Amino acid sequence: MLRYILSRVGQSLLLLLIVSFIGFAVLNLAPGGPLSQFALSPGMTQEQIDKIAAQMGLDRPLIVQYFDWLRHMLVGDWGTSYRDGQPVLHVIESHLFATLLLMGTATSISITLGSTIGIFSALRRRSVFDYAMTVASMVALSIPTFWFGLIAIYIFALNLGWLPAGNMYTVGDGSVLNYLKHLIMPACVLALVDVAVWSRYMRTSTLNVINQDFVRTARAKGLTQRRVLFKHIVGNSLVPMITLAGLQLPMVLGGALVTETVFTWPGMGRLFLDSLGYSDYPVVMGLLMASAMLVLIGNLAADIAVALIDPRIALE
Repeated sequence: MLRYILSRVGQSLLLLLIVSFIGFAVLNLAPGGPLSQFALSPGMTQEQIDKIAAQMGLDRPLIVQYFDWLRHMLVGDWGTSYRDGQPVLHVIESHLFATLLLMGTATSISITLGSTIGIFSALRRRSVFDYAMTVASMVALSIPTFWFGLIAIYIFALNLGWLPAGNMYTVGDGSVLNYLKHLIMPACVLALVDVAVWSRYMRTSTLNVINQDFVRTARAKGLTQRRVLFKHIVGNSLVPMITLAGLQLPMVLGGALVTETVFTWPGMGRLFLDSLGYSDYPVVMGLLMASAMLVLIGNLAADIAVALIDPRIALE
């Protein structure tokens, strides 16, 4: 088991290194490059731009720039924001909590609701409920997230006035209730697509477990349907879903970017778009690395959890 865990950690670190190099190369080779923001300043001459490039080390070969950036990143120096002169790590940390709060709430909603719908759809296969949930899932997967967000704002904020249209809290009101009121709409919109995905996978997983011999044996022994469901069916159906939880992280992060923009939520997704608009490449690169780390840590945790539940995986 220890060998398996060390192997997965090594693979994750190698993948993170590859992602960092590709991201660094793409940002530096993009039109304008890191100096595009300085070039927009009125009265800026080419001689001044070249001087800035020399001061920042951008006149060196790309591979040299990358290893210099990597060396600084490993010791906690992720660079300085072009926009406000603050350390990149400080900028990211100030937006990290908002994104983790939104993602954590949305993921909890999607797992709980999606798993419940999937289990009941499998137990009532080909029923009206099953067909209705299938249609609803296809609709949720087909319509863009931002459209759901705009409709939610129009109905619950503008027409009914039940919930605030955006932001994380009302200035001057730091109560938990105020945070919850601002969190409900973006979390539910972000969770909507994931509920559809979880319900479909959970339905399939539950159907596979229902047809297993140990379930038939449990019923033949006279166990109640409730005990068979919770002790044998649900527990075994959730095992493959642990891997899915790790694979869903990139989708949740991508959805968070759109959701945070629609609801003006002050998280990493909105910061990423703002930084791109300002050509703040140190922050963009920092956000890319932070997102990659979150995804890799999530997948690594899911793989280790599955291996602990089913030790045969570690032997493959």
